[in-house]
Amino acid sequence: MQNATTKTLEVLSRELSLSEDEIIKEGVKIFLERKLREIKSEIFRITGKYKIASAEEFDHLYKTGQVDEKDSLTDYQKLDHLEFKKEEIERLLQESK
Repeated sequence: MQNATTKTLEVLSRELSLSEDEIIKEGVKIFLERKLREIKSEIFRITGKYKIASAEEFDHLYKTGQVDEKDSLTDYQKLDHLEFKKEEIERLLQESK
């Protein structure tokens, strides 16, 4: 028995005269681009809050005592993780070209 996703993919393929692989590839690309925009937006929010450009600069703020770690550690960890995810998604998008 076919699941709904498989049936939808078959219908789209037939109606749009595209291969199922092309539809999946384009869908994944759009998904990754949307995720990348969300990640960049969150990075922008955090970096704007501390007036920095990266987690590396955040680390510098800690080392120079310009921010208190206990008040900002969550943002630092989140920024570091988001930058990693951003790089991964950008790599995946580059590889899919």
